[in-house]
Amino acid sequence: MSAAITICETPRLRLRTVTPDDAAFYLELVNDPSWIANIGQRNLHTVEAARAALEAGPMAQFRTHGYSLYIIERRSDGTPVGMAGLVRRDSLPGPDIGYAVRPAHWGQGYAWEAAAAIVRHAQHVLRLPTLYGITSQQNQASIKLLNKLGLRYERFSRLPPDGKETNIYRKDFRLD
Repeated sequence: MSAAITICETPRLRLRTVTPDDAAFYLELVNDPSWIANIGQRNLHTVEAARAALEAGPMAQFRTHGYSLYIIERRSDGTPVGMAGLVRRDSLPGPDIGYAVRPAHWGQGYAWEAAAAIVRHAQHVLRLPTLYGITSQQNQASIKLLNKLGLRYERFSRLPPDGKETNIYRKDFRLD
């Protein structure tokens, strides 16, 4: 199994690369009703399928692009609380920020703390010129978080592959 790489840390959280050992956590996360409602159905029903999805998704994106979705874990005890990071989609001209926190950990500021760390990483480490965010029109919590991160509404779209109605947000970075 590959060792995790720490991408960044905040006072309470560590964001690290995904490993095959995260499959059971990922399986629980993607089958949570809040994930299905706001992100979509992944049709993963076994740890083996979750492991394959991690290897084909975040792990492959990290190898190809140098960024991906990361595991958010509490620094105090190593408990995984969610995922956050950058996703490269063919339907957008640049990476978009993604985040999901298990409902048991909602209301503690973890999504904000992790997402803000990802924005800083995108700007100062990866030196990306632009960061995108996508969310459904109904996901008010995500819209509020994207705005708090400095992303502004750009347009409405139906993104492939499923044509799901999506608001697209954007933040341009000054790279001096």
